[in-house]
Amino acid sequence: MTTIAPTAPTSIASTDLDTETRAMLQRARAAAVQLAPASTAAKNLFLAHVARLVVEQTPAILLANAMDLESAQAAGRNAAFLDRLRLTEKSLQSLAAAVREVAALPDPVGAITSGSRRPNGLDVRRQRVPLGVIGMIYESRPNVTVDAAALCVKAGNAVVLRGGSEAAHSNAAFLKLLREALPLAGLPQDAVQAPASLQHKAIDALVSIPGGLDLVIPRGGTALIDAVNRVARVPVIQHYQGVCHVFVHAAADLEVAERVVVNAKAQRPGVCNAAEAILIDAAIADVAVPRLVDALRAAGVEVRGCPRTQALVHDRVVAATEADDGCEYLDLIALMRVVDGLQGAIDHIRAFGSLHTEAILTTDLNAAQRFVDQIDASCVMVNASTRFNDGGCLGLGAEIGISTSKLHAYGPMGLESLTTERFVVFGQGQIRT
Repeated sequence: MTTIAPTAPTSIASTDLDTETRAMLQRARAAAVQLAPASTAAKNLFLAHVARLVVEQTPAILLANAMDLESAQAAGRNAAFLDRLRLTEKSLQSLAAAVREVAALPDPVGAITSGSRRPNGLDVRRQRVPLGVIGMIYESRPNVTVDAAALCVKAGNAVVLRGGSEAAHSNAAFLKLLREALPLAGLPQDAVQAPASLQHKAIDALVSIPGGLDLVIPRGGTALIDAVNRVARVPVIQHYQGVCHVFVHAAADLEVAERVVVNAKAQRPGVCNAAEAILIDAAIADVAVPRLVDALRAAGVEVRGCPRTQALVHDRVVAATEADDGCEYLDLIALMRVVDGLQGAIDHIRAFGSLHTEAILTTDLNAAQRFVDQIDASCVMVNASTRFNDGGCLGLGAEIGISTSKLHAYGPMGLESLTTERFVVFGQGQIRT
């Protein structure tokens, strides 16, 4: 067991980026060809080794993470950012468990999803196959390195991992153990790679070379995703903003509402499925607003209130501005807005939601169904916290991200989302006339 922190990726001259990236993508393409027909047993063996190495190399990983945290603190990063960056012995145990859960999931590769016999005797089947080479570009959260590699390899894909510079040492520690585990399972080591450079220009090279990546998934802030979209010449699935709302309907159980609202906002405020806005039905505002404001404040949340909210609790909220509508705080801050019934909530979410997660709290099943039918989001919750829009919570094992695009995945992306379907046709010599 080593306790020496690995060295973070080093910069290379920008003029060499295209050459270096092309070579890396060629290695990834060759590895993907070998990985696609790999047995489920081999892929699960890789995952078993990854889980074991995460536990065994915990001291080295935590040492690397401490270096990243020290740099982030020196740069004045806020508490929510540090929370996303921080690894602990407990979180590494959970990460290893998540990898084992992926190993326990059915292998989607080769699965026949449907079949039919045509009038001319052709036996037509649809079969799941890997996508090929996936690029993952992400910020802050080093656990994504392992989650993404575990899912991509189990689904038969090679993966190129480009984490942020703020987690460079942590990501390098994880990359080292991932590449150690692959040959132990008889799989090509180049199935998991990372660019040698952390320059922003390296991202441009990675996503703009035709015939390189089959798919790129940017996971981070708006600036990162917009930057990838501007230059990408390969398909992009966006893990975009999480401007998540919780609507407390007139028929809500306020005890349930208090518990869910506080959890959705304060349990882990720096993640994309945390609630950013609490909408209160005007019919119960005089009772619900004071109760929920006090509960949020007790959890350390700064509440920014609309004029109708302020009229009820003017001394306990900060006046909201137009900028608060549609804002992803990623912090212990929440907008509270009083709306005119169910339609008012639907109209507000349509105007300011980000297609991520929306929730309604109500005992009125008709109102709940109308909300579900009329709200467009990758996950709609009824009487549950927005924090449950997560691959692990929804039965996918780990997730590679939460897609707010609609092609070809919408919501948490697990193993099936990292494959596609092709047609396989068996005949007996039929010809088309």
